[in-house]
Amino acid sequence: MARRTNTGIPGLSFSWRRALGITRAKRKFTAETGIPTTKSGMERRIGQTILDFLFRRK
Repeated sequence: MARRTNTGIPGLSFSWRRALGITRAKRKFTAETGIPTTKSGMERRIGQTILDFLFRRK
């Protein structure tokens, strides 16, 4: 069974987040601040901070 795109045209899809510039703004924010904006990125960052605190790494 072929995968269906949200436009009905094979090989073409539409993202309202990309159209509004949300994706670009999030990437720019992350690049400038170093703060992750994805759920997995935040979890990874928090976990690393906790380990650094527990083991007193710098």
